[in-house]
Amino acid sequence: MKSRWSDADATAMIAHYAQAGVGEDLALRVYTTRLLGSDPRLVLHGGGNTSVKTVLKDMLGDTVEVLCVKGSGWDMGNIEPAGLPAVRLAPLRRLRAFAKLSDADMVAFQRLNLLDPAAPNPSVETLLHAFLPHKFIDHTHSTAVLALTDQPDGEAIVRELYGKRVAYVPYTIPGFALAKRVAEVFDQNKDVEGLVLLQHGIFTVGASAREAYERMIGFVSMAEERLKVARKPRPAAQLPAKLAAVADIAPIIRGAVALGRDELAGTVKRQILDFRASPEILAYVNGAELHRYSQKGVVTPDHTIRTKNWPLVLPAPDASNLGSWKEKVGAAVAKFVADYHAYFARNNAQSPEKKTELDPLPRVVLVPGIGLFGLGASAKDAAIAADIAENTIEVITDAEAIGTYQPISEYDMFEVEYWSLEQAKLGKAAEKSFARQVVAITGGGSGIGAATAKAFAREGAEVAVLDLDLEAARKVAASCGKTALALGCDVTQQESVAAAFAAIAARFGGVDVVISNAGAAYQGRIGEVEDSLLRKSFELNFFAHQRVAQHAVRIMQAQASGGALLFNTSKQAVNPGKDFGPYGLPKASTLFLMKQYALDYGRDGIRANAVNADRIRSGLLTAEMVAERARARGVSEKD
Repeated sequence: MKSRWSDADATAMIAHYAQAGVGEDLALRVYTTRLLGSDPRLVLHGGGNTSVKTVLKDMLGDTVEVLCVKGSGWDMGNIEPAGLPAVRLAPLRRLRAFAKLSDADMVAFQRLNLLDPAAPNPSVETLLHAFLPHKFIDHTHSTAVLALTDQPDGEAIVRELYGKRVAYVPYTIPGFALAKRVAEVFDQNKDVEGLVLLQHGIFTVGASAREAYERMIGFVSMAEERLKVARKPRPAAQLPAKLAAVADIAPIIRGAVALGRDELAGTVKRQILDFRASPEILAYVNGAELHRYSQKGVVTPDHTIRTKNWPLVLPAPDASNLGSWKEKVGAAVAKFVADYHAYFARNNAQSPEKKTELDPLPRVVLVPGIGLFGLGASAKDAAIAADIAENTIEVITDAEAIGTYQPISEYDMFEVEYWSLEQAKLGKAAEKSFARQVVAITGGGSGIGAATAKAFAREGAEVAVLDLDLEAARKVAASCGKTALALGCDVTQQESVAAAFAAIAARFGGVDVVISNAGAAYQGRIGEVEDSLLRKSFELNFFAHQRVAQHAVRIMQAQASGGALLFNTSKQAVNPGKDFGPYGLPKASTLFLMKQYALDYGRDGIRANAVNADRIRSGLLTAEMVAERARARGVSEKD
C-alpha cells in the first residue's frame, strides 16, 4: 500500500475550504479522511473513523478546544467538514473518571456538548479519540491487519511484526468500555505510533494529518508484506460437470430468502440480490473446507449489521437437475433460520439485557462454482452486503493462507449485532410502497414506458428499462437512479427477450412486476391491408406480449413469491377506431391473453391486468398520426 498524500492536493483542500470559513486543521482532516475512506482495503460503508483536536468559536464567540470526529451516517470516502461534528473536548475527557456509562447517557452527553446542536451524532468511538492526547487520530478496519489478528495467536503475530511501535488492546466492544481500555493501555505505552485493537482494527496517531495518515499506510503495508510469507494452498471441492446459469438460480434463491409472507394479504417482503464472481471469490467458494472457514463469523464486529455473522452456504447447482437443487435450497434456508433461532436463544440467555430477535434470514449467500450474492432491502443495500462479503473473503483467504481464521467469540458477535448503537446506523426510515420489488418495463425508452419507469422508481422499486433503442433506455434509467438497469431489447425476437430477462435476474435476483408496453400503431382499412403489415403488427402488438409474459412467468414461478403482469392493450382492444384494425386486432388478442394468464397463473399468485390507454401524448402519437386519426374520425386535428 502506497501513500497518496500530495502537498499540492492538501494545499488546494485548505484553500477550497478557507472560502467557507473552515480552518486548516479541519480541511486537512477532511483530506486524509477521504484518502483512507476511498480505499476498500481500509474502510467500507461507514466503517472506521477519524478525528482532529483543534479550537473553534462557540455561539458566544468564545474560543473552545474541541474534538472534530466523524459523525454517524457519513462515509469517510466523501466526507465534508459537516461530517466531522465538533464536540467540546474538556467535558468528554472528564468522563474517563466514570466507572460505568450507559450507551444512552454517552450519546446524550456527546450531543449535549456539540457546538452545533443540529450536527449528526458523533461516532460511537468519540470517547476513545477524546481520551488519547494526539492531535490527529485515524482508525480503519484494514483487511491485512485483520488477517493477522483474526488468528488463535494473532497477538503474537502482530507483536513480532510491530514490536513496541504500537500498543495491543484485547477485544472489547466499542463504546465507553473500549475507550477506557484503550486509554489504560496507552498510559503504559505513551510513545507508541498507534494501537492494534485485536480482531477489530488499527488506530494510528500523529501531530499532523500527514503523520497519522502515513503511519497508517506504513503499518498496513507491513501487514501486507507479512501475509506474503509461507502461504498454504487451499484444496478445492468437486463441482458438477455442468453448472447452472446465474440467471436460473438467482430467482430460486431470492424466493427462498424472502423475509416474510402474508398469505392473507398476498404480499411478500422480498430481498434484492447483488451477484459477484471474481477469481478470488470463486477460489473461496470452491474451497473444500468452505463450510468450516465461512461459518466462523465476521472479520470485524462492525460488519455484522450488514451481513449477519455467517453466510448461507448452498450446494453447487447442477444444470441437469435444478428441481432437486431448489429443494436443497429450501432445506438450507430452513436450517439457517433454525440455527439463527438457536444462536439467538443461547446468547440472549447470557445477555444482561434481554433482546428482541431480529429477522433470521441471511444477507450473504455463497454458491460453489458460481460466486456470492449480497442481499438487502434495495439494490444499494444488497451491494453493501456484497462489498463486505468480498472484503470478508479477502481477510479469511489471507488468514487461512498463513494460519487458521479465528474471529471474536459468538457471544461477542451477538452483543454487537444486537447493540442499539450499531443498529441505529441502519436508520428507521419507512419503506416506500414498491420497495423490495423489481419492475421491468418494455418500450421504456419513451412515452408511457418512460413515465411508468420513473413513477415506479419514485415509489422505491428497482427498475429495468427495456427498449429497442438502448441509448433511450439508458437516458430513462439514468433518471430513475443509480441502480436502474438499461437493456436493449427487441421484443419481437425470442433471443433478445430471453437475454434481457436473464440480465434482470442476474442483476437483481428476479422480477416481480412486468409492464408489457412496447408497441406500434399500424393503420389501414382492414379489408385492404397487406398481410405483411398485419403480421408485422401481430408480431409486435400480440406475440411480443406473449413472449415477454412467458419469460416473466418463468422467473416468477422460480421465485414462488407471486408477481404481476400488466399489459398495455390500448383502448383499441375494446373500442376500435376506423381504419385502425391492424393495430386494434392484435391489441384485442392481447386483452384476451391477459385474461388467460390470470386464469392459468392466478394459482401461483401471479396477477394479470391490462390498461386501455388512449390518446397519450408520446412518441407514438405523432403529428402525422393525429392528422390521420382526425381524418378517420371526421374531426379536426384540434378536436
